[in-house]
Amino acid sequence: MTATYTFDVFSSLDGYGAAGGDWTGYWGKQGPELLDHRLDLYGAEQRMVFGANTYRVFAQMLAASTEESDVRDPWVTRMRSLPATVVSTTLEGPLDWPDATVVSGDAVDVVARLKEESEVPLRSHGSLSMNRALMAAGLVDRLQVTLFPVITAQTGLDPIFRGGADFDLELLENRTLDGHIQELIYRPTLH
Repeated sequence: MTATYTFDVFSSLDGYGAAGGDWTGYWGKQGPELLDHRLDLYGAEQRMVFGANTYRVFAQMLAASTEESDVRDPWVTRMRSLPATVVSTTLEGPLDWPDATVVSGDAVDVVARLKEESEVPLRSHGSLSMNRALMAAGLVDRLQVTLFPVITAQTGLDPIFRGGADFDLELLENRTLDGHIQELIYRPTLH
């Protein structure tokens, strides 16, 4: 049996994974229900999978943060404590991340092997280009989109599906958090 792979991503309504300008983390829309839910999601035993760029961004943000900043929310601290695989052809270990391993190679090959070998579910938060390739290869079992109630047409960064394939999405779960944030979990299949 293969491990389930979840691509977990935050998004504005118009499909951006982040925004510049005066937007803050979570686009300033987070509340206690979202943060508690995220901590619960990351409380289960699982292995994180990151591309090199996302690993670098997370490591840099955490190194520059303080205990009081949004960057160190309890779910992020928990995510950092989980075992992780960083897929990269440019990074070498050891990494500034507890229990992280660098695996060199094509992400599709690496994740296909991880899915066969892992005894726990796999989850990737961010890593957009890597996860677009994994979706196209049919390796993403669940697409978990946390949709924030904002449009960032002028300041949006990191279009989540730019250059990606077309997919049909089967809605598996949905919930509203803090009265205005939507979490949508889909099973993607190539169209």
